[in-house]
Amino acid sequence: MKFFSKENLIINSVRLVTYFIVVVVGYLLFDIIVKGLPTISWSFLTDLPRKSGAEGGIYPAIIGTVYLVFGAIVVALPLGMASAIYLSEYAMRGKLNQGIRLAIITLAGVPSIVFGLFGLGLFVLFFGFGASILAGSLTLSFMILPTIIVSSEEALQAVPMGLREASLALGATKWQTVYRSVLPFALPGMFTGSILGIGRAAGETAPILLTVAAFFLPRLPSSIFDQVMALPYHLYVLATQHPDTEKVLPMQYGTALVLIFIVVFFNLTAIVLRNYFRKKIQW
Repeated sequence: MKFFSKENLIINSVRLVTYFIVVVVGYLLFDIIVKGLPTISWSFLTDLPRKSGAEGGIYPAIIGTVYLVFGAIVVALPLGMASAIYLSEYAMRGKLNQGIRLAIITLAGVPSIVFGLFGLGLFVLFFGFGASILAGSLTLSFMILPTIIVSSEEALQAVPMGLREASLALGATKWQTVYRSVLPFALPGMFTGSILGIGRAAGETAPILLTVAAFFLPRLPSSIFDQVMALPYHLYVLATQHPDTEKVLPMQYGTALVLIFIVVFFNLTAIVLRNYFRKKIQW
């Protein structure tokens, strides 16, 4: 029968897997929202933590997370896009270029703890930044940099070659061609790929554990060389290090929900920018 053909079996199998993933993710989000929403209050969001984070609010952890993610974006986004432009538009095709691309793709799959050790050795110890916002932000930026480069380069290569050839034929320079004929069409795709890196930077624990995160720090940072609390590490501490796990269970769900909100906020910001640039161009 046609329904049991090989093609239909593959399509239905993929559909079932997709539905299963959606159901699992939906259940997790529903569980976090239902159990975490009662914990969310103005005092929970704005108060300082007490008793090693078991009581009080999570305000320093929220501020620390925002600082780290923003710092990672400021460094990684322009650097990653510039690297993608060079590799796609200027670099000579050859074995060296292929080797660089292979290295970048490999780095995109390296576990985050390896980047944490890298940041510890380079930024914390070698450059002497210590456990600080600067060291943590740079470590996160290096971690998400390969993802941004790969996605940005794919977006650039998706722009038809005819646009480049037409611009060069009219007498434009190489940079004028890239800036006016390629980037406007590639930017939406470049921002789309950057969303993945931003979400990863906000939710990682291992890199900040070794470079910036403090177990308990009931104050706000005064400079980029200060340690900070961060929501992922704070959630890890509440879930694994506190002796009375049941007592702090509501705070665990509340912290997880706030972290999800922050990730969604950064992602929505990137989506808004992507849609803004997409509306400005027409094929």
